[in-house]
Amino acid sequence: MQIMQDDYARVAQENRCAPRTKIAIPSELSFGKSRKFKTVVHDLSIAGFSASAMRRLEPDQTGWLTLPGLQAISCKVVWWDRSIAGAAFDNLIDQSVLDDILRQWESPLGGGVTRSCLY
Repeated sequence: MQIMQDDYARVAQENRCAPRTKIAIPSELSFGKSRKFKTVVHDLSIAGFSASAMRRLEPDQTGWLTLPGLQAISCKVVWWDRSIAGAAFDNLIDQSVLDDILRQWESPLGGGVTRSCLY
């Protein structure tokens, strides 16, 4: 029975029903008592993000993402692969906050940001 519950949890984490936006935002991550480290957020949604993480991060590790101009947002690591980590926010961020972040970091060269819904 434990195997089925673990499979369900994994699949639930991969159900990305919130549109993710590809973007590059310099940010900071921290986990436990470790010091903050610089990162770049590669995609962002109301539910989570992926970001650079040179050191290995373990699933279920609790941490905080700090985006420029915002307070730290609590999150939990879902996966880590080849220096990229995916994490889910503990609480969804407000859509208007996400829209403000995306507007602020939209490419000045045009083309905007790329939104996609991954399943």
